[in-house]
Amino acid sequence: MSTTSTQTPAARKPEEAKVPVGFGTRPGGPSTLRTKWRLRILIALGAIALLVILVLLYLHFTAWESTDDAQIDGYIYPISSRVAGYVVRVAVDDNQRVEAGTVLAQLDPKDFQVAVANAKATLANDQASAAVQQTSVPITSVNTSTQLSTAQADVDNANAGLVAAQKSFDASQASLQQAEANDLKAQDDVNRYKPLAAKDEIPQQIYTQAVDSQKATAAAVDAARASAAGAEQEVTEARARIAQAQAALQYAQTQPQQISVQRSRAHAAEAETERATAVLQQAQLNLQYTTIVAPVTGIVGQRSVQPGQNVVPGQQLMTIVPLDTQNIWVTANFKETQLTRMRPGQYARIYVDTYGRKYDGHVLNIAGASGARYSILPPENATGNYVKVVQRIPVKIVFENGQDPQHLLRPGMSVEPNVRVK
Repeated sequence: MSTTSTQTPAARKPEEAKVPVGFGTRPGGPSTLRTKWRLRILIALGAIALLVILVLLYLHFTAWESTDDAQIDGYIYPISSRVAGYVVRVAVDDNQRVEAGTVLAQLDPKDFQVAVANAKATLANDQASAAVQQTSVPITSVNTSTQLSTAQADVDNANAGLVAAQKSFDASQASLQQAEANDLKAQDDVNRYKPLAAKDEIPQQIYTQAVDSQKATAAAVDAARASAAGAEQEVTEARARIAQAQAALQYAQTQPQQISVQRSRAHAAEAETERATAVLQQAQLNLQYTTIVAPVTGIVGQRSVQPGQNVVPGQQLMTIVPLDTQNIWVTANFKETQLTRMRPGQYARIYVDTYGRKYDGHVLNIAGASGARYSILPPENATGNYVKVVQRIPVKIVFENGQDPQHLLRPGMSVEPNVRVK
């Protein structure tokens, strides 16, 4: 018994040297080394995981650029009258939704209806005048051709008449010369027979016959002279007829110019008809303009027109704000340092503060200058003490189609866009 109780600890069996569970192991044992290696491996894996997470977070946050200096913008359509008139009815009120083509206001159309009726009457009159002038052109052409042919024939007839009159005059001159020659012979016979008859050398009867013959030849001379004078008069008249026919021919030859004049008149009548047509169309347009309709679908705002009011062209009556995503967009004022990798077409996620929801979109374009340059009083850095300030550049972000079927978005709402730049 004493031998067993006095054994040294080194001589104990390994089973007796076991440490109770939970109290660790002796320093330097194999289990302690394995535990340390496992701990180191776990720490290394944790460090690697943390590094990966940090890298992923870095990549995530550096892949997006965001700003809270952004709002929804959209076109605001001013509604104005295109003609002056008296307002008889206003069909809409502020904040009312209207569809494209909805009647907004009505002007008194009576004056414009009268203008349309007057323009129609003027057009009908000008069309009738144009028809008459057009009809006159072929008539004038035919008459001109006939007059020219007739005048030429008259000239030819007058020339032929002159030739005939000249020949008749020549014949009468020959007859006169023959009558004068016969009269001279008869006078010679009388002068020769007279002394012979006085001496009774010839019978008195021969002398008497010679005297009678001389009287007859004298009468024939007078007749021939009268005939020659008549023939000469006919020649003069024939020449006058030639001059008259030539004058008529010259006038007929000017008829082609008359045709041109008539055609010009017809063209002028057509131009008047076109002008009257344009006046009628304008009057009809003015009558249509008395009904003021909505150009787009949207919400009415800033209504200032009232029934009984006289309006003039260009006077703003109200506005319409279209709410379709094709007509609204986001204007995001990013810092210039955020635009290094921003390009048109990049995906954007838009968070709307009003509804707490997100919309999809993409960058459409980047403004050509900073917002300060578009202000009424842009900064002048060349004067005074210069302090470098990070500028903001407007970026236009548009919504994807179908993102707002209920038309909840309104211009002026605050949003926070996030643009994926990687």
